[in-house]
Amino acid sequence: MSRIGKMPIPLSSDVRCELTGSTLKVTGPKGTLEASYSPEMTITIGADEIVVTRPTDRGPHRSLHGLTRALIFNMVAGVTQGFQKTLLLEGTGYRASMQGANLNLAVGYSHPVSIAPPEGIAFAVEGTQTIRVAGISKQAVGQVAADVRKVRKVEPYKGKGLRYEGEYVNRKESKKGA
Repeated sequence: MSRIGKMPIPLSSDVRCELTGSTLKVTGPKGTLEASYSPEMTITIGADEIVVTRPTDRGPHRSLHGLTRALIFNMVAGVTQGFQKTLLLEGTGYRASMQGANLNLAVGYSHPVSIAPPEGIAFAVEGTQTIRVAGISKQAVGQVAADVRKVRKVEPYKGKGLRYEGEYVNRKESKKGA
């Protein structure tokens, strides 16, 4: 049996879950998330936990079992604590700033790059080199952080660009003169 799938998902007292067919709606102090799941999986909502079970031990059902449990766990964690990703900006003259809710990046182009946050996502800039992307949906936070990072990926020679906090960039050696 799936080690992830068989673990129950604990619910705190301020989280409400509603199951309608194969759609689960989770409401908590930070907001509401809603997602559809495979109708083959059985989702049981108890007083203080959610349990996901599968109909058989066949491969597709085993895969869906762990996936469904992980997605529901991320929804519950998102509406209670939220998620955030931190990006670090490295390079001479590179800086980040906020203009209203928009994120402005000066990363070596002839123009500043402005990024508007999608619904449910918030940007925060600490100093001029640290950017935080926060929200309640783990998938949305990760996707927006990846989109911001695409503006100027880290180059391997000088290490300039946007990187995730804790990311290791393999540095290359420059050409040597004769």
